[in-house]
Amino acid sequence: WNLAPIYDVIARIPGAERPDEWVIRGNHHDAWVNGASDPISGMVAELAEARALGELVKSGWKPKRTIIYAAWDGEEPGLLGSTEWAETHAEELRQHAAVYINSDSNSRGFFGAGGSHQLETFVNQVLRDVPDPEKGISVLDRALAGDLLFGNPDRQQEARAKFFRLDPLGSGSDFTPFLQHLGIAALNIGYGGEEEYGQYHSIYDSFDHYTHWVDPTFQYGVALAKTGGRIVLRLADADVLPFDPDRFATAVGRYADEVQKLAGDLRKEAEDRNRQLDDKVYQAVDDPTQTWVAPKRLDAVPYLNFSPLENAVATLKASSAAYSKAIAAATAGGKEPPAEVQARLDDVLMKAERALTTTQGLPRRSWYVHQIYAPGYYTGYGVKTLPAVREAIEQRQWQEAEQQMSVVAGAIQGFAKELDRATALLGPGQ
Repeated sequence: WNLAPIYDVIARIPGAERPDEWVIRGNHHDAWVNGASDPISGMVAELAEARALGELVKSGWKPKRTIIYAAWDGEEPGLLGSTEWAETHAEELRQHAAVYINSDSNSRGFFGAGGSHQLETFVNQVLRDVPDPEKGISVLDRALAGDLLFGNPDRQQEARAKFFRLDPLGSGSDFTPFLQHLGIAALNIGYGGEEEYGQYHSIYDSFDHYTHWVDPTFQYGVALAKTGGRIVLRLADADVLPFDPDRFATAVGRYADEVQKLAGDLRKEAEDRNRQLDDKVYQAVDDPTQTWVAPKRLDAVPYLNFSPLENAVATLKASSAAYSKAIAAATAGGKEPPAEVQARLDDVLMKAERALTTTQGLPRRSWYVHQIYAPGYYTGYGVKTLPAVREAIEQRQWQEAEQQMSVVAGAIQGFAKELDRATALLGPGQ
């Protein structure tokens, strides 16, 4: 129980054209014991990326945007290194950070990722160009095949359309302070599914175990370096940040439908249970030789006013469609907006994610300020989308649910206003 200093290692490649826009790539370097899988399997892939970029710099290449590579310490005791760094540099990061890309453990198998849904189309484009070392097809095609066999119906539908869906992010690794505390678009990437697990956070997470049971030829470490490297390079050198608000609007619409369905399901549950209690169904089926206790009555579930959320989603979808049409017209035939417009677009797109945060944060946990993604209050790492509304409904806090509906709707409308600003930059007058 001794106190000891922790050490973050930060490397920076200054951007040549837009040095005030930062692409940040991180993985933690501390472990509970040996840590061959968690975190070194991801850390070595990040180091390989950084070495490759170093060779590019030696050859004379310079990125448009600033690239920051980070090796975080103190992740295992509570995301300490990344959180302290993000809090210390919070105002700088809010001004300059475009995207944070995270990895952690890595192993053999299928590509998996979670993150801001603005980045969904971009990630799909990257995955088409990374070869799967076991199958000789793209890691995108292999991930889609996995979704077709093992995914839920929604993921299967997306896979049939040849599109890989990002998971929403909860917590459990170093993306948390960037996305959920500062409102910076984030990704968490890695491979897995074919390893023999069981060594988690123990002395058995050793080099010997890793080379026998996890990724014996290190080929998926190479795949992760190729994936992360492409993500970093393309983000750093894109003429305009490759954000797709249409995909974000689709995701938010899906989450809004889910919370409405949740309220309806809880209403039906309460009606069914209370009817069974009134009809003495439980007494009729009780075994008289045993002690059975009927469940308690449930309070009736009111019809909540979802109109603020519905209106905000409709506004978001209209604004994202207008932006998509404008950027497509501005880039048709290989042309690009003027350089000064590109830089202003980047600033607006970066600030759009910030608009999804509030100063008061989520109820009872003000550090979490993002209104779309958060770890659940009772779920550990597990994500809750539209967390303030969803958790209020789950806890049957009806008044709070309606109050938070307006807060979330305001954040979504703030995002839409930023998109409208971006669309205006692409208009005839620019």
